[in-house]
Amino acid sequence: MAPSGRHGKAAGEGGKTILASEAVLREGIDALRRLDPVIDRLVAGGAVPPLRKRPPGFEGLAGIVVAQQLSTASAGAIWGRLRAALGTVTADRLAGADDAVLRAAGLSAPKIRTLRAVAGAVAAGDLPLDALHALPADEAHRLMVAVRGIGPWTADVYLLFCLGHPDAFPAGDLAVQKAVRLADGLDARPGPAELTRRAEIWRPWRGVAAKVLWAYYGQAKARDATPVAP
Repeated sequence: MAPSGRHGKAAGEGGKTILASEAVLREGIDALRRLDPVIDRLVAGGAVPPLRKRPPGFEGLAGIVVAQQLSTASAGAIWGRLRAALGTVTADRLAGADDAVLRAAGLSAPKIRTLRAVAGAVAAGDLPLDALHALPADEAHRLMVAVRGIGPWTADVYLLFCLGHPDAFPAGDLAVQKAVRLADGLDARPGPAELTRRAEIWRPWRGVAAKVLWAYYGQAKARDATPVAP
């Protein structure tokens, strides 16, 4: 059964704390263990997640978009060709590249459209990627999904791994859903709405809880379940 209780207090509530070090990650894990006996049990059983960071800004978000629904090897090969074609993957260079160049790197038409939409939003000032960490996770999430092609999962993974936002929570992630089913002893995998309700007790460390759940699911399946490669 999922516990109920008050939200924990932590330095950085409201989006100011950044998951930039193992010490901050440990602070979040310790807070979650006090909040939720289920998380406490998972961590005690060895589900201790890695910090794992990616660069912020356009390059970091582009890398997440490129890697969606691909194996680590395939995503790495496409990213290598894209960097070779553009030099540095920036919003300006992506916007100025011909579609033929992007297709030759291995990008699908939907991913090209998404990356161009993101580049346009960055250029227009509608998507301040480097500043989103200063906003509450839900507000930063809304800004990101307003851009065509950026879905909830992409937004939350960017906020968590590129900006280190400790409260970004990818409720639509299948591995997180499956981990909660196992950890809570549920008959069925919770959907995004149910999982969002379950995660309320983890504020302001929902992103750290997701990391613990990925680590736990990886244990159960004997593989790396974190969506961002080492």
